[in-house]
Amino acid sequence: MEKNAPNIIELQNISRVFDDNGYVAVQDFNLTIGRGEFVTFLGPSGCGKTTTLRMIAGFDLPTSGQILLNGEDITRLAPNKRPINTVFQRYALFPHMNIFDNIAFGLKLKKISREEIIRKVKRVLDLVDLEGFEDRSVATLSGGQQQRIAIARALVNEPQILLLDEPLGALDLKMRKEMQLELKAMHERLGITFIYVTHDQEEALTMSDKIVVMSNGKIQQIGAPEDIYNEPINAFVADFIGESNIFKGIMTGEKKVRFCGGEFLCMDDVPEGTLVDVVVRPEDVILTGAEEGTISGKVTDVIFKGIHYEITVESGKYEMVIQSTKTPKVGDTVGMDLEPDGIHIMIAEDHITRFEAAVTGDYQLDYNGRIIHCDLTTVIPGARRQGEVLVDGSGQVIDPSRLRVHVSIEPGDIQMSDDVEAGLTRGHIINLIYKGDHYCYVVRTEHGHDLIVDDEYLWNMGDMVGLILPQEKMTFSLKK
Repeated sequence: MEKNAPNIIELQNISRVFDDNGYVAVQDFNLTIGRGEFVTFLGPSGCGKTTTLRMIAGFDLPTSGQILLNGEDITRLAPNKRPINTVFQRYALFPHMNIFDNIAFGLKLKKISREEIIRKVKRVLDLVDLEGFEDRSVATLSGGQQQRIAIARALVNEPQILLLDEPLGALDLKMRKEMQLELKAMHERLGITFIYVTHDQEEALTMSDKIVVMSNGKIQQIGAPEDIYNEPINAFVADFIGESNIFKGIMTGEKKVRFCGGEFLCMDDVPEGTLVDVVVRPEDVILTGAEEGTISGKVTDVIFKGIHYEITVESGKYEMVIQSTKTPKVGDTVGMDLEPDGIHIMIAEDHITRFEAAVTGDYQLDYNGRIIHCDLTTVIPGARRQGEVLVDGSGQVIDPSRLRVHVSIEPGDIQMSDDVEAGLTRGHIINLIYKGDHYCYVVRTEHGHDLIVDDEYLWNMGDMVGLILPQEKMTFSLKK
């Protein structure tokens, strides 16, 4: 292998589709990882983190794309041929073996001499601060100690890359925080590449050199912890990393933005008239007297969080969450202000909901067995009705089986219903973001399509809902 390759791991256009149901777990995944980096895959459950880790380890094979190790293709290489070891959330220690035999298990399979095994086991026990534990039973160890033994068992094989799949998930909060620092220190001592999977943003921010934020099998953003937190690329990242207030806004001049009923100076030079998403971190909101702030509102909730108070303020139809050492009372009217560097501007994402429909023999639209009535003469250039068929400008009959139509509708025009049989389709809520005066949902339909829906009411993640799409709100275009 090319030891001097610039990156230790490269994932090129990786996708993973599960054939039994057509579910796309990972899609068009491209990533390079430098030698000795601590890289974290961060995202909600089901976003493709563990599937990606399993493909790097060789436990799962990509449907398409390549995985390079030290510049060499290992896409189809067996797991035991890769210089990679994995630590799982469930440590999978052997209860009938003592600590020494647990750690030495892989070395014994390689037929290494007894003296060499003893030397290597003692070295990794010292590394994880458990020297002298060789003869102890696994059952006598705490959760944190068992986790360290699992890491030692992986490290004793001297891998080039250590994969860690939510290894702290089974620990209590205090132990988890301690182990975060220990893992970071261990990484610095070893100098090998760590690839870590978690849904815990604090773990990612605490330990990582690089964070890969994932959602729905795709990379949303790659960057250093500070960049991910301070410069989120879209509303999903802003909502998932730390706490955020997210509002719709519009640029009103040079480095001026209007949102939440007020106009503020900002640091982002975006053209006037541009629709934007505005991110405000709760700790950046400045509480003032009611008449002194750029905007004002009524305090609706105050919660003590230890080092600060979490304060919720309603300002017109908007809601602002604030973290402050000040303690207003519920019912008080307060002012709110922001420094320019406390406002992060993102170009508003195109949230039009689009899907594709087939055309039936009588020239109606068919979306997974549900009929949408549409006058295709307004969609197909030059088309006109001739009896029961449509013909083109030259009088030739248009074959409906060869037509596909794109259907578009504004997210705010879709209604969600707890009657799952109501409407055009149904699906599960897989993501939601609060945008100050409404919730933005992603609903994955039973046919695998993701539809975006805006709703003022709070639904729960995972809820199965019916989706009512009024046909008079739809627009149509021919798929070319």
